[in-house]
Amino acid sequence: MQLQFHGAAQTVTGSQVVITVNGKKILFDCGLFQGRRQEAYNKNLNFSFDPSTLDSVILSHAHIDHSGNLPNLIKNGFRGSIYATPATIDLCKIMLRDSAYLQMKDLEWVNKIRQRQHQEVMQPLYTIEDVEATMDHFVGIDYDKPFTIAPDVEVMFRDSGHILGSAGLHLEITESGHTYKLGLTGDIGRAGMPITKDPNVLRELDILVMESTYGNRLHEAYDDVEEQVAEIVRTTAAAGGKVIIPSFAVGRTQLMVYVLHKLFNQNRIPDMPVFVDSPLACEATEIYRKYPDDLDRETKRVFLHDHEDPFGFRRLVYIRDVEGSKKLNNMAFPHIVISGSGMAEGGRILHHLRNNIENPKNLILFVGYAAKDTLARKIMDGEYKVKIFGEEHTVKARIAMVDAFSAHADRRDLLDYVNLNSSQRLKHIFLIHGEPDQALPLKDGLRSKGYKNVYYPAPGDVFNYTKEMW
Repeated sequence: MQLQFHGAAQTVTGSQVVITVNGKKILFDCGLFQGRRQEAYNKNLNFSFDPSTLDSVILSHAHIDHSGNLPNLIKNGFRGSIYATPATIDLCKIMLRDSAYLQMKDLEWVNKIRQRQHQEVMQPLYTIEDVEATMDHFVGIDYDKPFTIAPDVEVMFRDSGHILGSAGLHLEITESGHTYKLGLTGDIGRAGMPITKDPNVLRELDILVMESTYGNRLHEAYDDVEEQVAEIVRTTAAAGGKVIIPSFAVGRTQLMVYVLHKLFNQNRIPDMPVFVDSPLACEATEIYRKYPDDLDRETKRVFLHDHEDPFGFRRLVYIRDVEGSKKLNNMAFPHIVISGSGMAEGGRILHHLRNNIENPKNLILFVGYAAKDTLARKIMDGEYKVKIFGEEHTVKARIAMVDAFSAHADRRDLLDYVNLNSSQRLKHIFLIHGEPDQALPLKDGLRSKGYKNVYYPAPGDVFNYTKEMW
């Protein structure tokens, strides 16, 4: 077997790992790299492997940094099947379409500038038509149902507790008469969070490829976060301001709606309107409603048991059309806006930030991860002036960050996860999907617990396994 690390290697976004085994090539995830526009475009446009040589793709979940370059893979010659859970397929259909649309709109603006500067116009990575062609390649597989993806290679999806449909991969491989087990975590969620079930740990492994997004960080306890949000909303409303929440359309938006629903029911926040201004989030929420059996017990106990919609309440309005979104700009009274994208790199949140970031009465609440060089990260890092739609804006609104909503395991969670595999059996661990300041301390922590061979592969690194190694 051979492992090749092409994306999310020594960074967080753009997940792509090629597994070559028993004469077949399998791609694990095919995500978009996110960051500086030109750098991201170039990295995403050109694969560091030949897509036409792949036999299949296994997809961990629908987030764009894991799925977002699939249409480009098809454009470049991939003809095999893409295996994913049914919920992931439903989410990919809307998320990839949204990704194509955002690229088109973004390049309309970029190309106007490039034409004025007599530069060659840029083409989108893919179109909505390419997305439709991509969906024909998907094959739905339920959790905990083994399936064969290559000769003597059996795969099973295990719920990773990250978002709806997310999965870690358990591969049982027989090669040259020897059987061993490979685990690829995808993104690992957190135990005790609303909506998603607790992660199912991949066990009895010989090799593990694991995310390390928060390998050197401990999240705030979720127990306290609802009161934090309530206090932020109460204080901002009392000042006559708005709460603007950049949020991932899938996973985080549903969680924020869930929390605000609870706070309203408990009379812990003022009776004020809440707007989810994101067509993608509207569609994603419908998909969440489609899979009640994939939701956690607490969600069922608090809402579904009483036939109450966890993702809908009296003061909540979902906005799909542009006109409805524009009307929010004229609302002077206190309200809450949840809008994407979470990293503020596109979508309607940019309009809300442009219109509200210079008012000290307002508050911008960040509830998720933001990659380096994104607008969200710049604001979170305290930059006083930021560019939105090419124009400079002074950050006068108050800024708050709550990391207890994170859908990623923290350092303690990751160490506990690995610890459920014997250090005598688990011979190699590869840390991906993490910046150096997070992954390297995690690497040291794992080694101190007796896991000797822990690697932080660079882009293009190749690891070969032969029967002699076992």
